[in-house]
Amino acid sequence: MPEIALEMKNITKRFPLVVANDKVNFSVYRGEIHALVGENGAGKTTLMSILYGLYQADSGEIRINGKKIKITNPNVAIKLKIGMVHQHFMLVPPLTVTENVILGMEPKKNNFFIDIENATKKVKEISKGIGFKIDPNAKIENISVGIQQRVEIIKVLYRGAEILVMDEPTAVLTPQEVEELFGILNSLKKQGKTIIFITHKLNEVQSISDRITVMRRGKVVGVKKTKETNKEEIASMMVGRKVIFKVKKKEHDLGRNVLKVSKLNALNNKKLPALKNVSFEIKEGEILGIAGVEGNGQTELVEVITGLRKAKNGKISIYDKEITSDSPREVKEEKIAHIPEDRRQRGIIPAFTVSENLILGSHYKKPFNNGLSLNLNLIGNHADELIKQFDIRPSNKDNLLKSLSGGNQQKVIVARELYGNPILLIAAQPTRGLDVGSIEFVHQQIVNERDKGKGVLLVSADLEEILSLSDRIAVIYEGKIVAFLDPKKTDEKELGLLMTGSIQKKE
Repeated sequence: MPEIALEMKNITKRFPLVVANDKVNFSVYRGEIHALVGENGAGKTTLMSILYGLYQADSGEIRINGKKIKITNPNVAIKLKIGMVHQHFMLVPPLTVTENVILGMEPKKNNFFIDIENATKKVKEISKGIGFKIDPNAKIENISVGIQQRVEIIKVLYRGAEILVMDEPTAVLTPQEVEELFGILNSLKKQGKTIIFITHKLNEVQSISDRITVMRRGKVVGVKKTKETNKEEIASMMVGRKVIFKVKKKEHDLGRNVLKVSKLNALNNKKLPALKNVSFEIKEGEILGIAGVEGNGQTELVEVITGLRKAKNGKISIYDKEITSDSPREVKEEKIAHIPEDRRQRGIIPAFTVSENLILGSHYKKPFNNGLSLNLNLIGNHADELIKQFDIRPSNKDNLLKSLSGGNQQKVIVARELYGNPILLIAAQPTRGLDVGSIEFVHQQIVNERDKGKGVLLVSADLEEILSLSDRIAVIYEGKIVAFLDPKKTDEKELGLLMTGSIQKKE
């Protein structure tokens, strides 16, 4: 039998109104890549937070290499050689690679100065040991997302990690970068490292893992050897029913232009060109997918269209009405719905309740506001209806939104934005952080809008999502649209090469 590196026995963790982990048993062999999957709110993040010392279990025990231990905080976890690579990178952009790697445990020279020279040498050794090159002196703000992911891995290896927890590690990577990451993970596996891989992408689970633990509603419902199962079985274990992976779209004739963008130029936050003569249109009943590596102008494009950023020049029209200089409220009044890419910054108010978040953007007008006060009964009924329709968990409308999982926060945003019958839906990373059941539901909602004759602008780093949902695909690179493609005549590999500028637009 393989040696067990980590064992969590009968882990129970309760929060107000919910049991996040209910007598969970989870074990990982030394030198394996073990996938941990489950719906949003299934308890995966809570379990790993307990392992990393961010939470304390109410009961149960943890054993590392057979020895019972107590992890009271992340510093204890690090000393026990446990490292965590978070979904949202914990890097300081103005600092160099080496400075980020050593942050918090800077080596000293003569007991006073920071020993950058030896730290740089060690960073080079670690990167070489797992098979890639990196410039230790490069600033984080000047390197790609894929390289930043590698810096996060180097950070935990620098601290001596033998057990690595990877939380949604491929969320913002191109297919080529995912392939490179998997090469790194396999290299670490050969060195005897133990890797826990949390993801919602079941194709990746099958590609990289040795075994899979499936959680549902706080409990482990099964452990499978990857070679002995398939994504359909895993998905049904996760959600308790059969999951449809490919959304059916009706063939229909397109209508008039809903959105027209002409020669649009805009600057980023550093006052540098972010959009360069971008032009496209979206017709009634069409989903236009924007494919690109993050940081190539997608964020600025969505912000300009929704009134959150001013265009330098160019023109944006909804049907025949120009909205280039409209405010965000004026844009929303044109029945344009917006699912923002950063839900925490732009989509929610964490300290407000679920019911309050479900009326944001409509809170100032009828029927929710009569001019003097809010109609609390109507707002409550409205929340109950959307919670049921979108399966938002927990189902209490009076919960503060910050108490919900990231995926359920995203459901609140999707529910709010689709309510009100928009004529154009702008969906930026609409399923980031969602489980397969929720992804299926959101995809169906987006396609329903398209089938009703609405226009949809879909911006996503998930190329499988882009290919599955889009009627046309626009590839953006360094602020320019470099190609328009038929999703039936392209694939992830070609998209990835166009997104990184590795190949030019096909004529």
